[in-house]
Amino acid sequence: MRFKSVSETLCSRTILWFSTLMFFICALSWLSFAHPPAGADDGLYTSAQAEQGKKLYATRCAGCHGAGLGGQSAPPLAGPRFEQNWISTTTLDDLFFLMRTTMPLSMSKSLTAEQHAAVFAYVLQQNGYPAGNTPVQPETPQLKTMRVLSRITSSLASGGPAPLYVPGDPKNIPPEPPPSFIPGDAKNLPTNGGPTQEQLNAAARSGHDWLYHTHDYSGARFVPLNQIDSTNAKRLQVVCAFQVGEVANFQTGPIVYQGTMYITTSHTTIALDASNCRPKWRQNWEPKSLEPWGPHTNRGVAIKDGRIVRGTADGYLLELNAQTGDLIWARRVADAMAGETFSMPPMIFEDLILIGPAGSENGISGWIGAFRLSDGTEVWRFKTVPGVDEYNSQTWKNPTHIKLGGGAVWTPLSLDPEKGELYVAVANPAPDLPSELRPGDNRYSSSVIALDVHTGQLRWYKQMVPNDAHDWDLTQVSPIFKTKVNGQERDLIATVGKDGILRLVDRTTHDTLYATPVTTIKDVDKPVTPEGVSVCPGVLGGVEWSGPAFNPASNLLYVGAVDWCTTFYSAKTARFIPGKLYMGGTIQLDDTSQGWLTAIDSSSGKVRWHYRSPRSMVAAVTTTSGNIVFGGELTGDFIVLDAVSGDVLYRFNTGGSIGGGIVTYEIDGKQYVGVMSGRLSGFWIDNNPGAPTVFLFALP
Repeated sequence: MRFKSVSETLCSRTILWFSTLMFFICALSWLSFAHPPAGADDGLYTSAQAEQGKKLYATRCAGCHGAGLGGQSAPPLAGPRFEQNWISTTTLDDLFFLMRTTMPLSMSKSLTAEQHAAVFAYVLQQNGYPAGNTPVQPETPQLKTMRVLSRITSSLASGGPAPLYVPGDPKNIPPEPPPSFIPGDAKNLPTNGGPTQEQLNAAARSGHDWLYHTHDYSGARFVPLNQIDSTNAKRLQVVCAFQVGEVANFQTGPIVYQGTMYITTSHTTIALDASNCRPKWRQNWEPKSLEPWGPHTNRGVAIKDGRIVRGTADGYLLELNAQTGDLIWARRVADAMAGETFSMPPMIFEDLILIGPAGSENGISGWIGAFRLSDGTEVWRFKTVPGVDEYNSQTWKNPTHIKLGGGAVWTPLSLDPEKGELYVAVANPAPDLPSELRPGDNRYSSSVIALDVHTGQLRWYKQMVPNDAHDWDLTQVSPIFKTKVNGQERDLIATVGKDGILRLVDRTTHDTLYATPVTTIKDVDKPVTPEGVSVCPGVLGGVEWSGPAFNPASNLLYVGAVDWCTTFYSAKTARFIPGKLYMGGTIQLDDTSQGWLTAIDSSSGKVRWHYRSPRSMVAAVTTTSGNIVFGGELTGDFIVLDAVSGDVLYRFNTGGSIGGGIVTYEIDGKQYVGVMSGRLSGFWIDNNPGAPTVFLFALP
């Protein structure tokens, strides 16, 4: 062993001391940029301002973003996920702009400018920014040059030091890009199982299963079962209830196949025994990328050949073994950084998974795509707003050269398997409100598009709201059905959207045969101005994610709707922040709302009856050959109505808002009704939203 000399020892200690000193100098340098030193006016807000914001946050924000700002049904406002969502070219000024123009959701004008600033001060405080002597306000100059604090990068927009990485500290390791493909174990592949393509094609005639989000490819939400009928519905009883066990949004539309029910939340997929609510398996998805709207909403799965498929909020397609829940593969097919997120239930036809991303309000350039069932590889994509990239597009004129987008897809599809024709409801253009900044029809926003399901080629389209200025997405392209109109049998498709009008379109001639309002229509032709204009339906009005049902025996269409007016305020300019809300103005919901369930003669478009609910009606509507209609209310009531008269035959309060699927099916000769109860989202806050729960009903 060799002993060090005194000089060597002193030298080593000097180097160690110098290295340590330099490390702390660098660390302090980084901290001075990431956390500006307290004192004088170096802070961005005052302690009193943050204290006021804390109280406001508890009453106006915590219900969605969580009491600790960690996110709940809305994105987090502190912590690693918050940092991940905001580590980009955006600044604190961008964050403050979005908070004061969009929060609380659809009610930003319910807070004063001072209150918005106080909440922002509290968010800054909870993210490590020190207080000072000057209250934060939109004109605070430092906001334009500072980023959201990160444990990975510097907080300055430019001119700051390079990121400091501390060896051994995992907090300072830059995140790797999300994987594009995640293979499962080969053992997870199903060895058998259904349903087959033949079963999916024939699903409209099945009372045993519920094989697509809207029951079958036609989307009629009609089930040929009559064990429960208008004479005995009053005797329904609860068979069982399953509590999901999450504080999550619950808009899922169940799939039922051979006695198993499949449901989803934003991150979880669950299989239940559809006769007794007992869980069979649960699969949890850990997000690999940011979720543009946080753990928002997922509306369900698709099933075929022993495989379950769903989308995720961070842009992945997942395929699971239907028997075990094991992962077969996951593939990233949407761009979460650009604001694309999956909320819709996919459709499976032959070897194709059909799905598109939500995110019109983020200014995405929308699309609908087809991906292989075997591994998720892309087959085709159709651009739903092809003119947004062309400044001289005839339908997307762009005189000020702003960012244009929209055309998201977030609600169920429908399909004619014989024609090989896929029908897609395309959402609003973006920026949402200042339509004068994007002159033209803005094709194909707010339209039904018919595509060749095998190639993605456009066959025809019908635009329902040209140059939309009210966020009036087309939301439904179903049911597909045949009936006589003016004495002649026609091949038809019903469309409904947030403009509150049910339209019947001839699928051969593409003519609109009638347009019937299903909610209050008022001042829809008034232009949206910076001064504001009150319009009905509002931004959350009309028909949302649950479409009409068609009963061939009564020849009636049944559709639930929202009656909720809004004051719209456009902006003179549109401020685009990548991946974030791009409204081009603000909105203020009315204090009151109500809902309608309307029965319409499908041959004439005449209203046969109305059922009025004290709250918006967004739950699924299902009808059967038992001469009844199933529905649900935000009051928590599951209701059964007479299909012809609209009389209420049965009512049961589930204890939570009903806004998801209502399905019916048969197991071992017994007819069941499945009702999804629980919190919907921050848009539909209720005094008693309830926890996500599945209820099953049947006759005794």
